[in-house]
Amino acid sequence: MMPFDAHLMLVDPNETRRGLLKTFLGRNGFLVSAARDVDHAARLLAGLDFDLVILDQVEGAENLGEQTAAPVLWLVPEGETHAGETLRKPFEPQALIDRINTMLDRRPEPAETGPKELQLGPLTYDVEAAVLKQGDKRIGLTATEVKLMRALAARAGAPITRAELADEVEADPTSRAVDVQITRLRRKLEPNPKAPKVLQTVRGTGYMLVAE
Repeated sequence: MMPFDAHLMLVDPNETRRGLLKTFLGRNGFLVSAARDVDHAARLLAGLDFDLVILDQVEGAENLGEQTAAPVLWLVPEGETHAGETLRKPFEPQALIDRINTMLDRRPEPAETGPKELQLGPLTYDVEAAVLKQGDKRIGLTATEVKLMRALAARAGAPITRAELADEVEADPTSRAVDVQITRLRRKLEPNPKAPKVLQTVRGTGYMLVAE
């Protein structure tokens, strides 16, 4: 699997538009975490680093920029104004890609940062080191589980499809290999694997890691 150019957060209350933009940006080499509202976006910002945030007419989103060092791109209707970087709608898809790349090119060299941790109920997951712990006790993960956790943690709070997870672990997307591995992983993440709260099933899509 090719590495992603950058990790973007897309915040858009319109489910159809959000899904289309996420798919389009993913096909153009970006890892995209999508949020449906400000609260959802704030949870993602609390646990993950982003290279760019894209906001599309989200009520109460003005303060989101204060929660991240990432640049913010507003998608605004023709005739409206907004402070900061904007792209007017409607726009050609390539115009969005060009604007994103221009903004990313202006990024300063990244500074060294400490590891990010996700709180998963009584467990903590070190995203950088791929280490799962309960208190001081390390919980062993297989190589396949490490790959699953990296993919799920990168989009904590947002669904990731079975096909994408199958790609991460190099499994046949038409088989139940991913579902079997998810069941095994839940035994390590969940007090009650039959009623999962941390690694949830998203009906018709795939799975989602829920961090506090």
